Amino acid sequence: MPNKKSAEKELRKTVKRNAANKKVSDKLKNLMKINLKQIKAQDKKVKEDYTKTIKAIDKASKKGVIKKNTASRKKSRLMKKINALK
Repeated sequence: MPNKKSAEKELRKTVKRNAANKKVSDKLKNLMKINLKQIKAQDKKVKEDYTKTIKAIDKASKKGVIKKNTASRKKSRLMKKINALK
């Protein structure tokens, strides 16, 4: 446990931030999983649903949950798989 008042406050802030970041990353992982399952099942509906995933990736990148290049890589790999469905 922190000894100083400012350290206690930092701990509270860290816990709050971690919870928010976890929520964003869990949503992102869930959407990615759904899209990959649709791709595996050759579902044509994935082309409409991937916009939500791209939006979530961009938001996570903007908030600093994932890095910019990681976001670009995830989007690129997802699009490559979607385009290969044709």
